[in-house]
Amino acid sequence: MSHFLKNIDDPSDLKRISPKDLPALAQEIRDFIIDIVSEKKGHLGSSLGVVELTIALHYVFNTPDDQLIWDVGHQAYPHKILTGRRDRFHTNRQLNGISGFPKREESIYDSFGVGHSSTSISAALGMAIASRLKGNLERHHIAVIGDASIAAGMAFEGLNHAGVARSNLLIILNDNEMGIDPNVGALKQYLTSVKKEGEDSKKIKQDNIFEVLNFTYFGPVDGHDIKALIDQLEELKKVSGPKFLHVITKKGKGLRQAELDQITYHAPGKFDKITGDIIKKSEKKEPPKFQDVFGLTLVELAKQNKKIIGITPAMPTGSSMKYMIAEFPERAFDVGIAEQHAVTLAAGLATQGMIPFCAIYSTFLQRAYDQVIHDVALQDLPVIFCLDRAGLVGEDGATHHGVFDLAFLRIVPNMIICAPMDEVELRNMMFTAQLGLGHPIAIRYPRGRGEMINWERPFQKVETGKGVLLTPGDKVAVLSIGTIGLKIRSVIKEFKKGEIAHYNMRFLKPLDEELLKNIFKKFKKIITVEDGIIFGGFGSAVLEFANNNNYRHQIEILGIPDKFIEHGTVDELHKIAGLDKENLKRIIQKKLGK
Repeated sequence: MSHFLKNIDDPSDLKRISPKDLPALAQEIRDFIIDIVSEKKGHLGSSLGVVELTIALHYVFNTPDDQLIWDVGHQAYPHKILTGRRDRFHTNRQLNGISGFPKREESIYDSFGVGHSSTSISAALGMAIASRLKGNLERHHIAVIGDASIAAGMAFEGLNHAGVARSNLLIILNDNEMGIDPNVGALKQYLTSVKKEGEDSKKIKQDNIFEVLNFTYFGPVDGHDIKALIDQLEELKKVSGPKFLHVITKKGKGLRQAELDQITYHAPGKFDKITGDIIKKSEKKEPPKFQDVFGLTLVELAKQNKKIIGITPAMPTGSSMKYMIAEFPERAFDVGIAEQHAVTLAAGLATQGMIPFCAIYSTFLQRAYDQVIHDVALQDLPVIFCLDRAGLVGEDGATHHGVFDLAFLRIVPNMIICAPMDEVELRNMMFTAQLGLGHPIAIRYPRGRGEMINWERPFQKVETGKGVLLTPGDKVAVLSIGTIGLKIRSVIKEFKKGEIAHYNMRFLKPLDEELLKNIFKKFKKIITVEDGIIFGGFGSAVLEFANNNNYRHQIEILGIPDKFIEHGTVDELHKIAGLDKENLKRIIQKKLGK
């Protein structure tokens, strides 16, 4: 067993290792990642695939002066380990530990924060242009773009500009044919043909798309051959202008199961570091994930309604659109990392009388906000947005929390916004939406499991814009929206029966004003609770209602504070946000005067 890794505290230490010993270091890094991720969980396959490339980059270039950007950031574990975070790597994605993604405030080696995809080319080009304007023509700017990020529209926008920008930019395509799920689309087919031609004849056809865009193209290169990578990168340092290096890697390299099952081992949870087998959970029957309730319900509805279409931007497994794709491959589409296209595609389908269910993680809908407004809401097209991972999502942290959707969608005319409290309400809202509402609707639900074991019940139509009283009471009214209501329900059980009234409002827009008038007439003390940002969301809507109707009540708004919440378990983050059971109980007690 080699012992190089323990002596590397930054890339200057790496450069003292003989090139012949670098493969041994690569094995050490793989073993180190497997050892820790097997216990602590995290993104595995992508980082295992770029170990040699990471070593070669830091070996050849003078980081952090030479600026290196990883895209997507879940490829960056080897980078973190080699740039001073080896001894803290066991805290990865834990509360107060290091982030699972590159983060500027965490290290000078993290040139740009990256949690969403396809941003590296634009960011690196901005840095390269700044260096040129400052007269620094020696600094290198490297964007490593992989895991299907090259297929997104923003990446092409960056390529289009970079080809004429006369700046010192190197784009490295980490081509592993995988995102979280397998790559899709015509570009994937093109890259496959380029690889095949490179293998067969060692020359690339004349109409290379990247050369057409004014990049000097190199490759394909074996991404697991450190010597070949170093030799190629040393040559590239001598070439000015925009350059493109095509590197072929294998996602999950070095762990057999991760190579064979790249989808599962993208982020496998805990597994046996020796055998690679995923550690099975208890056989105890658990509630289904909200994602599976969505996916299976969509298939059930699609069997009854032939107009239903499923769309997801590169998340068929994570969103459980995989069930629709398997059952109705002609009516379900994975469009790749292309949220803008997904939304406008859904809009186009809706103009023709189809019923598109567009399943997007809440944090990724942010990337298609203009399309939601201009292409869907402005034309009042009945697209059904199913917003997965709403609320605080846990260890992925600030880049992935879905806490802004209630606020940013509420201001859009024609939008209906619903947040079901449990799995049965999710099913019923999906059923109701496909019957036809005449407007676009967003149905938001969290990552993970709820509480409902027996969720497969007959569908019931939901009355749009109507909330319900769950628990009667006469002293304090608690108004909740979404699955945070499950926590409220358990807290209320600790109080004397009849003290606390709990209302599940279900809809943020339209707001149930009739129910609110009854609540405001009956109660002087009101608490609103949401797992979205506190400004502009559900609580704000209730305050506006009170102001417009001249109510002067004591209203306490609980939600996500006006700051970016970092990573940790959902329970830990709820405590930071004041949404833990203890704080909710304390607030209610205070309202009761106890």
